Amino acid sequence: MQFSKSTDYALHALIHLAQSERRNNIGIKELCATLGVSESYLSKIMSKLRQDGIVRAVPGVNGGYELARPAGEITFLEVIQVIEGRQQLFECSNLDSQQHRLLAEDRAARQDQDCQGQSECLVKKVMDGAERQLHQYLREYTIQSVLDAASKECNHALNKK
Repeated sequence: MQFSKSTDYALHALIHLAQSERRNNIGIKELCATLGVSESYLSKIMSKLRQDGIVRAVPGVNGGYELARPAGEITFLEVIQVIEGRQQLFECSNLDSQQHRLLAEDRAARQDQDCQGQSECLVKKVMDGAERQLHQYLREYTIQSVLDAASKECNHALNKK
């Protein structure tokens, strides 16, 4: 599994906006220069984040983007789902295969009951479990938690000197 560069840029843009909250908003040109990405590409990403209520566009000469909510409320999972979509990562395409029928018959024989019919894909069951764990992990990390970790590392490095 691989996330797109758009997800990478979205997360980094949000971290930059969170760092700069004291200035209220950041212009698209500054964001582009910071991230090293074209304005048209980043504008599309920011538009998606705006539509989902993660950032707010500030109009005017000194306008730009700002976080629409506190950084501690914006999870990595939410950002990834906005950019990548909310579809499942794995979909079994073999439900009608002979392998599925044999597994269902084997389970039915061992459980002494009729499990045939719509059999559950055992591969999908494993993959769905992995996806749930990934989602839980990404739900635990927010834009603020990354800033806090960076600050903690910086303070730790300063204390060593």
